Amino acid sequence: MPSTGSRGSRLNGWMQALRQRWRRLLLWVIGLVLLPYVLILLYFPSFIHPISTLMLRDLVLLRGYDRQWVSFDQISPNLVQSVMMSEDGQFCMHAGVDWVQMRGVVNDALEGESTRGASTIPMQTAKNLFLWNGRSFLRKAMELPLALVADFVWTKRRMMELYLNVAEWGPGIYGAEAAAQHHFGVSAAKLTRRQAALLAVSLPNPIERNAGKPGRGLRRLASLIERRAGRSGEYIKCLYD
Repeated sequence: MPSTGSRGSRLNGWMQALRQRWRRLLLWVIGLVLLPYVLILLYFPSFIHPISTLMLRDLVLLRGYDRQWVSFDQISPNLVQSVMMSEDGQFCMHAGVDWVQMRGVVNDALEGESTRGASTIPMQTAKNLFLWNGRSFLRKAMELPLALVADFVWTKRRMMELYLNVAEWGPGIYGAEAAAQHHFGVSAAKLTRRQAALLAVSLPNPIERNAGKPGRGLRRLASLIERRAGRSGEYIKCLYD
């Protein structure tokens, strides 16, 4: 019959092993949380061409994808203006998060109303590079500090360059160059105002919104963004001054 001391020794050993496993798990979780902040620093140089989590998913699932990296100067200003006016008109003014828009979203949620999007380009870039698609409070809570740090570390031009090279514009189509060639048969540098506006308004749902074959609603939205882009001079000074 095992002694009380023997049983106690086994119990202590089991508890110690359990604590070690939890400690290792906690270290892994902390490492995963901190990894994006390390990558933000690593992605600062312009010669680094990172891929998004969606591209990584496509690779893991053996789907493949089309993405041809181009520098900021090789992207038509028409696309830059259209994307800013469609996705984040205050891009040059805020520090990663548009707190005015965010406050409105929070108030709408507290009042039980349907919420509108308040994701800035830095927030979307952080999501594309480090997080996942889908709406959840956890992802948003992780997205906000990443956007603030990324906006602090990267220049506005680098931020826009990264965003336009990892944004999804259709199944397996990533980045401005692949999108321009896939939808319009031209390079990103040659996009017209109309083509750029169509690409910009397809960004919120690039799987269902086909910039190359737009429906009436998409064409109407593109016309609105095209007009805004034509008056965007004051809003894009941080990129072209």
